[in-house]
Amino acid sequence: MAATATAAALRCCFPCSSGVGSGFVKPTSSRRGWSATAVAAPSREAEPVSSLGHRTRVDFPILHQEFDGAKLVYFDNGATSQKPYSVMRTLDEYYRSYNSNVHRGIHALSAKATHAYEDARRKVANFVNAADSREIVFTRNATEAINLVAYSWGLSNVKEGDEIVLTVAEHHSAIVPWQFVSQKTGATLKYVGLTKENVPDIEQLKGLLSNKTKIVVVHHVANVLGSMLPIEEIVTWSNRVGAKVLVDACQSVPHMPVDVQKLGADFLVASSHKMCGPTGVGILHGKFEILSSMEPFLGGGEMIADVFQDRSTYAEPPSRFEAGTPAIGEAIGLGAAIDYLSCIGMEQIHEYEKELGTYLYESLLSVPNVQIYGPAPSETVHRAPLCSFNVENVHPTDIAEILDLQHAVAIRSGHHCAQILHRTLGITASARASLHFYNTKDEVDTFIDALKATIDFLTTRY
Repeated sequence: MAATATAAALRCCFPCSSGVGSGFVKPTSSRRGWSATAVAAPSREAEPVSSLGHRTRVDFPILHQEFDGAKLVYFDNGATSQKPYSVMRTLDEYYRSYNSNVHRGIHALSAKATHAYEDARRKVANFVNAADSREIVFTRNATEAINLVAYSWGLSNVKEGDEIVLTVAEHHSAIVPWQFVSQKTGATLKYVGLTKENVPDIEQLKGLLSNKTKIVVVHHVANVLGSMLPIEEIVTWSNRVGAKVLVDACQSVPHMPVDVQKLGADFLVASSHKMCGPTGVGILHGKFEILSSMEPFLGGGEMIADVFQDRSTYAEPPSRFEAGTPAIGEAIGLGAAIDYLSCIGMEQIHEYEKELGTYLYESLLSVPNVQIYGPAPSETVHRAPLCSFNVENVHPTDIAEILDLQHAVAIRSGHHCAQILHRTLGITASARASLHFYNTKDEVDTFIDALKATIDFLTTRY
């Protein structure tokens, strides 16, 4: 009954989610080139109502592909997520019907575009429970959002002798901007190591905090380890010494309910393309009083109040940080992605992905000579629906390549923009399978069978 009710709710939210018109183009591929075959759009009623993955994957046309007769299994969601029909339709409608610049025109198209753009900001604010939509700044991506904080806040507030605390598990986007700040100001970077369970050592982090600490830069969910940090506790400890906290929430906002007021961090960043939205737009949440105290990151149109020959005065946030023509269509598309995720419910997505992630972890354990990085899931340890792993005596890039070529399974290999972490683990690279709510246990089974066949192929052939 619960599954049927959920399917019905999804149909009510997106009555046309089975595609535009009578069908969609289903790409097929050989390794020599692409071909496309028109097929009927899959019917939601025809889908097996057994899991959230089965009920929602019909909304993602890219998933309905075959490569040399093998159905695509897309397990690279940690890098970017796929987009539902509703997001594509929203982008198409914007460019077909009311493409115009925002905040600058009085004509009907500009008014409609401005309303839709600002409505997307309000949707983001509601999605993360921001106190005010003015606390949401649209950036090019999460990387730009972190750079904005580093340059606009960091260079004005960090000085020689100050300390910046990070963990060895941070994404390069959360490390390199603060290296710039350190080099320009003379501040010191302090790194938190790992415990024997391969998670950042929270007790060590607590011990590093002092009155020299200016900012703590931490992930919410690690993109390699799959582990989750206790952000509320970190914020409490940091506040005691007067330090700010920046949270990289790129791997949490798309997968679980995130309440910025409850977390209490001064800054939080996320990226549209990992939450079923378009590429080219990211999110910075900052407490309004802090944003109001910060200098602009970029200069140009829209971010000003008045411009004189020798000086300018600046607009209030968020306009102060959105110089020039923004990614209008992309922001509106992000709003549509939030509508889609909210219709399903982030709590339901989170619960399903916890189950799916545990199934992935336990299934990988059945493969001989596999080492999985990060904590084992349990009733008390939450693990994201991703697994980074290595197979003894087999290079992860070889695994990823054969999985793709022979089995149409898409995973990631490399250092995942986390070289410091990989060196800490004593490795140079790893393979990573990362899931989203539109994936299924059936796909996990396909991946495991394909992985075993790949390992056998690589170890017997070479």
